[in-house]
Amino acid sequence: MRKSFLIAGVALIAMAGSAAGWVATRAVPDAPPAASFAVLDAEKNEVGRYVVPADKDIFAQPNADEIIYGKRLLADTARLLPDNVGAAMNCNSCHLLDGKIDAANGYINTVNFYPRVMPRAGKEVDLETRINGCFQRSMNGRPLDREGREMKAMIAYMEWLRQGVAKEHRVDIVNAGPVDESLIPDPDNGKAIYAQKCAACHGVNGEGMRDQFGDIIFPPLWGDESFNIGAGLARTYKAAQFVKWAMPPAMHLDGQLGQGGVLTDQEAVDVSEYFTHMPRPDFAPKVNDWPNGNKPKDARY
Repeated sequence: MRKSFLIAGVALIAMAGSAAGWVATRAVPDAPPAASFAVLDAEKNEVGRYVVPADKDIFAQPNADEIIYGKRLLADTARLLPDNVGAAMNCNSCHLLDGKIDAANGYINTVNFYPRVMPRAGKEVDLETRINGCFQRSMNGRPLDREGREMKAMIAYMEWLRQGVAKEHRVDIVNAGPVDESLIPDPDNGKAIYAQKCAACHGVNGEGMRDQFGDIIFPPLWGDESFNIGAGLARTYKAAQFVKWAMPPAMHLDGQLGQGGVLTDQEAVDVSEYFTHMPRPDFAPKVNDWPNGNKPKDARY
């Protein structure tokens, strides 16, 4: 387990006196190198390296305005798209650090993943359909215009983040790490873990946290403003993967914000069983899910 520190917003300031008064200085550590991952072909052979790009590189792109707009929409979705978002959620509530890190629902491979057959839909879906599925389920809202400016901007950001990796290749990262699905959930223990590890950010009653302007800091995990029952995170083991590998947000000595390593598999399963089974909005089209069978054992319906 990584050594972790809960975010405390600590600032280190060195004060030096002089005849003219006090001068404040701040130590600026060297920035860590950009993360690098192998690029794999269909046989999982390494064919190159992917380096996570810096946002400043966006300005060199001919469609920089579109990419930046897409980045803003993903980060501030509820405020910028109120007609399409019914929950107190942003896309980046689940896709951490602008989709740039491993095991936290990154966007790096997203463009190359679609179109693909999805068992829940029982058919091939394209990226626009997948994004709108998130708006209807995780956002408990309404789909975007497939040809509209907002949809195109979000995909433009994901396309930029792909950094030209060939369609048939994949960057060697995962959306979520594995969790032991043979574990039997203990919701009573999960309730205790929630109080100890989660409530400070997500609220004692799962209501989430907003800033003084009403914008979302941490999303609600249940209740009317949370994701609905049709969302992937409403499933125990699906949620446990995210909880195990990306939560709680912590500052590590050897990792990045949102890289988990705090809970065991059992603890992640227990707390996920607890919050996924709390009251949340329904999703009427759920009756059409898994039309070909093989519904996951943790599906809520």
